[in-house]
Amino acid sequence: MKDLSLNYEISMPRTGVVNNAIILLHGYGGDGKDISILSSIWERHLKNTLIICPDGHEVCKINPGGYQWFDLTLDDPEYILEQVLIAEKKINFFINEIKNKFKLENKDICLSGFSQGCMLSLNVGLTSKDNFNSIIGFSGKIIDKENLSKRIQNTTKVLLFHGSLDTIVPSNNLLESKDFLLRHKIQVDTKMIIDCEHTIPSEASSSALLYLKKNFQQK
Repeated sequence: MKDLSLNYEISMPRTGVVNNAIILLHGYGGDGKDISILSSIWERHLKNTLIICPDGHEVCKINPGGYQWFDLTLDDPEYILEQVLIAEKKINFFINEIKNKFKLENKDICLSGFSQGCMLSLNVGLTSKDNFNSIIGFSGKIIDKENLSKRIQNTTKVLLFHGSLDTIVPSNNLLESKDFLLRHKIQVDTKMIIDCEHTIPSEASSSALLYLKKNFQQK
């Protein structure tokens, strides 16, 4: 759909009532349709919860059939951070559109994402003035620890998953992210998925669903 600033896939609650929302951000070269596979798994178990999966704001330079949140064709940390900050503004604008459209607040929203989407969920989620309900990340990392350290404004609780065999975003990033978050007094849970590569396995999606139900206080 294209009535908001970003194109998106959406899963409306069957009740027609929206009390909570999950914003799912795809990985590099993917799109909202890719990551919406999680919606089909979660939607049946989350009453009154909207799940929305936007496309990145840029066509992916390496995979023109998909999108990116920030460019990775240049291995330059300063350039990447510059692109990340642009992406944050786009995502924050989109989040505000969702909040206004469905009369929600940060505390009603979980930010979640895979790979690049996880990285942006952490940046956007922790630099907001108000806590989000939670942040759930799959196969990501802290993009720039020094920069994020200066900008953290809240203590939104975080759940992170990573595959032990991930070669795209190496699994050591899970422990590094956990250490970073704990040092900033942020409640964080982590789960390493054994023999898993750069993907979201059923074990991770199921654990994430239980976490969502608890945080949205659903039985």
